[in-house]
Amino acid sequence: MKQFLIIGMGEMGKHLANKLDELGHEVAIIDTNAEVINILKDKYPNAFIGDCMQLGVLKRIGIKAFDICFVMVGGDFQASLEITNNLKELKAKYIITKSSSDIQSKFLKLAGANETIYPEKEEAERLAVTCDSLNILNFVDLGYDTGIYQIKPLKQWIGKKLKELDLRTKCKISIVAVEEKNGEETTMIIPDANFIIKENDGIYVVGLNKDIKKIIKK
Repeated sequence: MKQFLIIGMGEMGKHLANKLDELGHEVAIIDTNAEVINILKDKYPNAFIGDCMQLGVLKRIGIKAFDICFVMVGGDFQASLEITNNLKELKAKYIITKSSSDIQSKFLKLAGANETIYPEKEEAERLAVTCDSLNILNFVDLGYDTGIYQIKPLKQWIGKKLKELDLRTKCKISIVAVEEKNGEETTMIIPDANFIIKENDGIYVVGLNKDIKKIIKK
């Protein structure tokens, strides 16, 4: 179990807190809005009302206890910058700060963020890649020009075993998972070499973006 601090309980902060809590981690939250914290304090015992632009507020929380501190302050770059700098000054182990632009990300890293997230850009890029082809159902960018794509099976794959297709050798891609649909039920499996691809399967492939796009265009 890890310990996380989330500063800023807007929509993204709430979703992040909920997911980390579901995964069994200890989550502390803080926001300047007393009404928001009062609503959430029953679920998160470590809930604080305070302005993290004030160094003393963060000192009272005990920043060094947290594995990761998230700065999810939306729409206020000055606040994000100052809070990130305060966390760095208090020797936070790892700082992840929400950004709204590439230039903001650069300044936030200079202020002390170990990592920045730019959710609007990331979601827009994912959507653009997904919509670029009717065969792409979903996409996750892994960096270094690689990704995981959920695609519809090509016609020439249907009814064949994975070992027959030998996609790693012939196409430089690998099938890492398959979403099987049986009526209204959906099951995710890790296929073996003898798995036979069916028309309604959702195929998850990993590889270089350029290699996967070559397959999709077919």
